[in-house]
Amino acid sequence: MRRGLPGAVIAFGVVSFFTDVSSEMIYPLLPLFLASVLGAGPAAFGLIEGVAESTAALLKVVSGRWSDRLRRRKPLIVAGYALASAARPLIGLAGSWPAVLALRFADRIGKGLRTSPRDALIADVTPVDRRGEAFGVQRAFDHAGAVIGPLVAAALLGWVGLGLRAVFLLAAVPAVIVVVVLLLAVHEPARPAPPVASAGAGSEPFGGRFTLLLAAVVVFTLGNSTDAFLLLRLADAGVVPAHLALLWSGFHVVKAGATWLGGRLSDRLGRRPMVVPGWLLYAAVYFAFATVDRPDVLAGVVLAYGLYFGLTEPVERAWVVDLAPAARRGAALGLYHGAVGLAALPASVLFGLLWEWFGAPIAFAAGAGAALVATVLLLGVGSVTGPRSARTKGTAAAI
Repeated sequence: MRRGLPGAVIAFGVVSFFTDVSSEMIYPLLPLFLASVLGAGPAAFGLIEGVAESTAALLKVVSGRWSDRLRRRKPLIVAGYALASAARPLIGLAGSWPAVLALRFADRIGKGLRTSPRDALIADVTPVDRRGEAFGVQRAFDHAGAVIGPLVAAALLGWVGLGLRAVFLLAAVPAVIVVVVLLLAVHEPARPAPPVASAGAGSEPFGGRFTLLLAAVVVFTLGNSTDAFLLLRLADAGVVPAHLALLWSGFHVVKAGATWLGGRLSDRLGRRPMVVPGWLLYAAVYFAFATVDRPDVLAGVVLAYGLYFGLTEPVERAWVVDLAPAARRGAALGLYHGAVGLAALPASVLFGLLWEWFGAPIAFAAGAGAALVATVLLLGVGSVTGPRSARTKGTAAAI
């Protein structure tokens, strides 16, 4: 009989659920808030998101390495979630876009502190042949929270009649729950000594496959600007704010189911057979946003876009763990998250500039092209083992 996943994985899922309830009460409405309330344009928005995500990226590298050297990863995780929970709702008090930039900066510092140690802890406690499933479950909880967040925002806007600022401030309620659940329900098994304390540990090379995977991820991310540009494109096509929030909720319904299933499938089929079609789907979605103007068609494309996350999000994390030495697991995840986040700054800034200079179709077409180039690079990342032999040798499938 198949046993359940470790309790820490489920607890992190609950934490991720409430985190996204809070963040997604704000995120789908942030482009509208910046444009209509604070008077900021696409370039300013691209700068805000690029700086925010790159800040998180740098700290993910540091926190991942740091957590490898500590007996416990949980203190970094708690600090990260607490900081983000405190900063995020204060966007409702911002009087200018630089203030939003500062709060997003603080929010992403928290994300940078928590993400790599959290993913490393999930890998630490999960059986080797269920890593994809564990990451898939955590991401599914995360996206389930993202389903509820926009629905709460839509209800507060449409039924209660609150303004954007009030909705943002009320996002503090689920943020407080995050910290409480994290403190009480996430239990980390004791590690007798940090793995890097042993002779030679912490200096093992990652290898060529790992390096090529990171290179492909960087190229892909250069065309993978913030998803908020999709929201801005939908708004330009005529989707009203309340419908935008509902559509974003439906998008996360697809993401939640897809990430849960995708992670499990990757444990059986391998990593590369999932990521390659996922990146090709991303290219198709961006090409559609470059060529289609009908709001109903674009809404359907956004829902299909949710499948991309199931094919890639948990699978890429499991793939990174598969390719990394066990003693450098946190560092490897930090490098992966760092590569994604550092490429996010030029990606979002360039996308915003392309939009302002040449229009939305050119910006989205450029993103599709980068995804295709990255897919070609990814084909060069060879297999490590097959799914069955991986379970006997102690490493998960990574083909």
